Amino acid sequence: MPEITAQRYTWLKKQISLHDRHYYLQDDPLITDAQYDGLYRELISIEKEYPHWITPDSPSQKVSGYANQVFSAVEHGSPMLSLNNALSEEELVSFDRRCREGLGIEQIEYACELKFDGLAISLLYEKGILVRAATRGDGSVGENVTDNIRTIQQIPQRLQGTQTPERIEIRGEVFMSHEDFRLLNEQQKSLGAKEFANPRNAAAGSLRQLDPQITARRALSFFSYGIGELEPTGWLPTGHSELLDRYVTMGLPVCQDRVLARGFKELMVFFQSIKDRRDNLPFDIDGVVYKINAYALQNQLGYISRAPRFAIAHKFPPQEAMTRVMAIEVQVGRTGAITPVARLEPVFVGGVTLTNATLHNEDEINRKDVRVGDMVIVRRAGDVIPEVVRVILERREASSEIFQMPTNCPICQSQIERTLGETIARCTGGLFCPAQKMQAITHFAHRRAMNIDGLGEKLVAQLIEANLIYHPADLYRLGLNALVTLDRMDSKDKKLASNLLQAIENSKKTTLARLIFALGIRHVGETTAKDLAKYFGSIQAFIQAQEDDLLRVNDVGPVVTKSIQKFLAQAHNLEVIEQLIACGINPQEKASSEQVVTELFNKSFVLTGTLPTLSRDSAKALLEEAGAKVVGSVSKKTDFLLAGSDAGSKLEKAQELGIPVMTEQELLSILQRASVR
Repeated sequence: MPEITAQRYTWLKKQISLHDRHYYLQDDPLITDAQYDGLYRELISIEKEYPHWITPDSPSQKVSGYANQVFSAVEHGSPMLSLNNALSEEELVSFDRRCREGLGIEQIEYACELKFDGLAISLLYEKGILVRAATRGDGSVGENVTDNIRTIQQIPQRLQGTQTPERIEIRGEVFMSHEDFRLLNEQQKSLGAKEFANPRNAAAGSLRQLDPQITARRALSFFSYGIGELEPTGWLPTGHSELLDRYVTMGLPVCQDRVLARGFKELMVFFQSIKDRRDNLPFDIDGVVYKINAYALQNQLGYISRAPRFAIAHKFPPQEAMTRVMAIEVQVGRTGAITPVARLEPVFVGGVTLTNATLHNEDEINRKDVRVGDMVIVRRAGDVIPEVVRVILERREASSEIFQMPTNCPICQSQIERTLGETIARCTGGLFCPAQKMQAITHFAHRRAMNIDGLGEKLVAQLIEANLIYHPADLYRLGLNALVTLDRMDSKDKKLASNLLQAIENSKKTTLARLIFALGIRHVGETTAKDLAKYFGSIQAFIQAQEDDLLRVNDVGPVVTKSIQKFLAQAHNLEVIEQLIACGINPQEKASSEQVVTELFNKSFVLTGTLPTLSRDSAKALLEEAGAKVVGSVSKKTDFLLAGSDAGSKLEKAQELGIPVMTEQELLSILQRASVR
């Protein structure tokens, strides 16, 4: 007997049993599905080579799972079996060939369905009434969860129609949708309770509650997909697809993502179509299932110890894997957002090798308690950024240390600030920080900011890459010779470069409101920038403003005030503003008291329809110059609706609320009277 192989075989049996207990009883798996599949396939390969080693306690001789002894036991009338897996096209080809050769036919019709990632359930109906519900358990004995199952609204207490059999056992899957899972974890978090690792664990944990009222408060869903006991047996249709059609007429939920397919090629078409849509489904699946449709052919092929010969699960490449966190660093985003990132020991998952995974923010890293050296489960789903799902605490080293977020930006050394009530921490060096310069300069040049025509994101990227600009003030130092060397500029025809330089020069003749908005201060939008410009009158007065001064400005509260102060407290930002002034950008505003129109001051306006002569932007500018506020939607707080032709739902809502409707002519008359006075 080869000693090493025998030791490995014994170890595999123990490991698989351990992981079965964690997965089925504790709803807290220690490894990913892919890793479990790898252990199981290795066990099978050894048993094929040494079949005399197989004992009744081998995982290959029974259905994976356990019946929790807290619940009363239910013995299944017929075993609830597992499915064998196909992980490649070659394995699927082999399955199809075995079926065809076993039946002696050229082509087989298969029923194709989704493989849900939930909890297998048996529902027993007698005379159309639900009398018992049980989990799969170990395949022979499950847990009685009838009271909890009755709380799931999708599961009928009484079957519909008059053609229901005397006794029928419906088999299917209880699961939790992505949205319900998100809401449940938000609730768990608010209560200070443990959050669930994934929807499958959440569904299993919810269904195994001793108090059905707790289960009732958790949104569980159900799909039917199989049959067990049946009386009379003559009620059974000829094929599986027809059975699911009958389930629908009986009021049972059945997933509509199912087709009939003939031969290997059509199976692969279904597999690929579902794989392409997987990330957009509202619930988790880990593959698809193929079953020979005709029951007569199913019975002819029969079963092996733990699985049917006539069906197989075609699983997707694993989206989760286990690896080690080698380091934790922080990245600075284009808006200054600070994101902790785990540097991973390379691991292949979802078709690519992962070396990094996001930890989202400080709250998330604290909640998951991720530390350097930890073994973690990482997940990659489609185009979603890879993330750390959870830590394997059983494998944590005693010397591990809690991660501390930095207080200074790793790029520009500016302070990192986190506003009370927000989850994202940010670098405060907005105009100076190299990580933010792309965003800062593009925003600065925007048509609603400094309005530099022709300076879009792609050209900004080229200027940065060529080291021609580092912050907004550098735009005003650009020369023709430097610009014509760029790919987007024509070195022979210098017109494009000349036009850009002229647009940059023209932008110096701007308003104070546009300049303040162009600085990109967090929480300072166009309207707030206009209010600040009216109040302070110059950029110098604005940057010297104290807290009390800022709080006196219309609609500027504590949050906006703190944001402005943090921005202006950074010497780097003040330096850029001073350079802009030195380049000739120094707009002045008239005192706000000279512009205010008493009848319109501080009034809230909503614009709708097509005005006779004014554009929306022009009307908005006139109202704001007069001291009014323009908002996007009608509410009880709206003072006036400025309406033109083809006014729609906003006009109807204003009339319902009794809000005065003003025409363009009436607005212009008010402004005319004010100017005469």
